[in-house]
Amino acid sequence: MDLVAKLPAMEDTALAVLHSNAERLEQSGTSAQKSAAAALKPAIEAELAARREAKLSKAREAAAAKRAAKPVAAKRVAKAKG
Repeated sequence: MDLVAKLPAMEDTALAVLHSNAERLEQSGTSAQKSAAAALKPAIEAELAARREAKLSKAREAAAAKRAAKPVAAKRVAKAKG
């Protein structure tokens, strides 16, 4: 199994370290390391972007749910007082 296939299963911290290593090797590695890092870096960055988007989407959904729940609670309080 190649490294690209393992990216989705990696922990966020491990993926971040791999990204840092790929950036470092792309700048200061041997020619083989530079080539391997350059080939792997787009897949790493795509996985990082997908995870960021998933987290943002989840946060947006949670915020929307929270906003949607507030008016209902306020109406219940108003009914109880009235």
